[in-house]
Amino acid sequence: MTTSTSKPANPGLDRRKFVAELLKQFPDALVVSGLGSPSYDVFAAGDRPGNFYLWGAMGGSTSLALGIAIAQPEKTVIAITGDGEQLMGIGSLATAAAQQQKNLNIVILDNGHFGETGMQQSHTSLGTNLAQVAKAVGVPTTLEISDIEELGKLAQAIKKADGMTVAQVYISTDEPQRALPPRDGTFVKNRFREHLGFAPL
Repeated sequence: MTTSTSKPANPGLDRRKFVAELLKQFPDALVVSGLGSPSYDVFAAGDRPGNFYLWGAMGGSTSLALGIAIAQPEKTVIAITGDGEQLMGIGSLATAAAQQQKNLNIVILDNGHFGETGMQQSHTSLGTNLAQVAKAVGVPTTLEISDIEELGKLAQAIKKADGMTVAQVYISTDEPQRALPPRDGTFVKNRFREHLGFAPL
């Protein structure tokens, strides 16, 4: 399934509302959040032990989510990342597609900028379409979302679990107030492990 639209000039989609509404539909999902704003958005939607916040591992969210999806095939795994971070780890899309994990879902919040380093334009402002990149490397379900009403299509694809899903969500450049999740990596890791029934390390 592929749904494609032209990137709107001024999408204006509220990132925090979108993330909150998405996660509300998947209370038991294992969620990996990428560097910066995606982690703030996931935390603002409600802290929970099944959240794995990546503070400084730019480019690592898709790879980490892939590993979790392989290790926990019965769980829904959702990585929520930004366009800048996914561009940093662009090869991870191809690696994930090759693994064919049906429970893996990547949600890319795309404002066309590197929000954590001064709002410089990212490649998605300059012509790179990450949904089309994902499709080209073999991801079976790709979506481009520019309206909150389209969230249902993404939720349906995730619930169907018919193959890896990548959604490029066009968000506003507005930056809501930061909601800072735990910064202690050992704490986040051990809490996540305990949530899955494993002893802390």
